Amino acid sequence: MVKKLNENNLFLSYLLEKKVVVDQALTRYLEDNIPDPPLIFEAVRYSLFAGGKRIRPILCIAASEALGRGGADDYEDILPVACALEMIHTYSLIHDDLPAMDNDDYRRGIPTSHKVFGEDIAILAGDALLTQAFCLMSRADLMTRIDPATRLKAISIIAEAAGMTGLIGGQVMDLKAEGKQAELDTLYQMHNRKTGALILASLQAGGLLAGADPMAMEALMTYGQNIGLSFQIADDLLNVEGDMAVLGKNTGSDASRGKVTFPALLGCDESRKLARRLKDEAVAALSNLDHRAEPLRKLAEFIVNRRS
Repeated sequence: MVKKLNENNLFLSYLLEKKVVVDQALTRYLEDNIPDPPLIFEAVRYSLFAGGKRIRPILCIAASEALGRGGADDYEDILPVACALEMIHTYSLIHDDLPAMDNDDYRRGIPTSHKVFGEDIAILAGDALLTQAFCLMSRADLMTRIDPATRLKAISIIAEAAGMTGLIGGQVMDLKAEGKQAELDTLYQMHNRKTGALILASLQAGGLLAGADPMAMEALMTYGQNIGLSFQIADDLLNVEGDMAVLGKNTGSDASRGKVTFPALLGCDESRKLARRLKDEAVAALSNLDHRAEPLRKLAEFIVNRRS
């Protein structure tokens, strides 16, 4: 029991350490060129630093560490891509919260972007974050030890995950499924794109930048596909059972909008079992990776058991 507590404390310290690294890098990259008018910078910064856990950039970093990268010098080559992933994720949340989409008033315990800045500036802040992500990944001066072909491949992977066959396509499926009956296969497809695609891309990019061989990349991809779905199931369960004070956003909104979710189709108990099975399969996929992949194993547990 004491050993498990110590391991958990070490992992939480790892998460905090990596979050600080990512936050510092995001601040540095944003403040390289504060735009005029400053309002757009204020709106971008408001959502980007609204308290996110930085799961996607940490997955990217942890994947590179699992393959032998580590230390401040290595982070400098990985961080532009890791931070770009967080920018893309944040843009998607800003747009997801808009009245035309989920119409949410709160995100992470504070008013959503459109409630503070208006819908027009919120849309533009999301657009700015998406665009800035690709500007950041294209900067060769920030990734001097990554060859251009590898950097281009990482950008391509992330672009596809964020686009019509990934996040955007999944969001369209989600919107059009509201109030309708759906099969479990449709739900899998929708969330493999809406949520899973960017999580998978985070791991692929981290592995690619670390020089993953085909076997290691396959392990990371299998891991990513499983934790992407388990992340969404955990999200669905929190919307049903979570504490609004802890979540920082309204609960029960999925049911009120008639969204197709795992609890709606399977019930909460079966959804929990599925999330745990997916977590176990994710961890099993890393069996040929050594102790350096331990943060990825712990992240799988963290994703399934999170409370916010």
